[in-house]
Amino acid sequence: MSPLLTSLMAFLCIFGGTFLGIFLRTKLPGRHLSGDTKDIVRQGTGLIATLASLVLGLLIASANAKFEAQSSQVKQLTANVVLLDNTLTLYGQEAAPIRAQLRREIPVMADRIWSENHSGKAQTFKAADAGVSLYDEILKLSPQTEAQRFLQARAMDAINDAGKTRLLLFTNGGGSIPIPFLVVLISWLTLIFASISLFAESNARAIAILCIFSLSATASIFLILELSQPFTGLMMISDEPLRNALTAL
Repeated sequence: MSPLLTSLMAFLCIFGGTFLGIFLRTKLPGRHLSGDTKDIVRQGTGLIATLASLVLGLLIASANAKFEAQSSQVKQLTANVVLLDNTLTLYGQEAAPIRAQLRREIPVMADRIWSENHSGKAQTFKAADAGVSLYDEILKLSPQTEAQRFLQARAMDAINDAGKTRLLLFTNGGGSIPIPFLVVLISWLTLIFASISLFAESNARAIAILCIFSLSATASIFLILELSQPFTGLMMISDEPLRNALTAL
C-alpha cells in the first residue's frame, strides 16, 4: 500500500475520532460529563498524547536515519564507480574496453537497484553477470610496469568496494513500518481527538480546527512512510548522479 493511501486512511480514522466524540457527547447523560470525569479523561488523554508524540518522534528519527544511510550508500557507490574509471584511465589504452563496458553496465545496475528497493518484497541477492565480468576483465590485464601493477590493484580495490556498497544497499532495503505498529499509533491519535471533541463545542469552527490538527498528525505519518521508502515516492533518492557519473568515451 502506498504512503499516500495509507496516510489518507489514517486521516479518515483520526478525523473520524472527532465525530465519534461528538456522537458520544450527544448520547451520554450529563452526569457522565461532569467535572471529575472531564479531569480523568484529560489526564488519560495527556498520557496517550505523550506516548504518541514520543513514538512519532522516534519513528521520524528512525526513518530519516534510514533515508540518509541509503542516500550515503548511493553516493559512495557513485564515488567508487568514478574512482574505478579514473584508475582504468591512468592504466592506459589496454583498459579502454573495460571502461566502455563499465559505461554500458551503469544504467543496468541503477535500474536493478531501484527496482529491487521499489518492490518492497523479500528477494534473494544474485551477483550481476556484468559485475563478475568486469572483475574478470580487470584480473586479465597484463601490467608491464610497476605503475600498471599498482593501478590494477587499486582498480580491484575500487570494484570490491563498489560490490560491498551494492550489497549493503540490497540488505538495507525493505523493512517498512509494520502494519500493527501503525494501527496502534493511529488508534492512539483517534482516541485523542475523540477525547478532545467529547468536551468541545460542536460547531463548525471547532470541527475545522480539529480537521487542521488531524491533517498535521497525518502529515507526520506520511513523512515517516515516505522516508522509510527511499527508492520510491515523492522523496525518492535520485538515480541521476549515478547514471551520469561517467562522461562518454
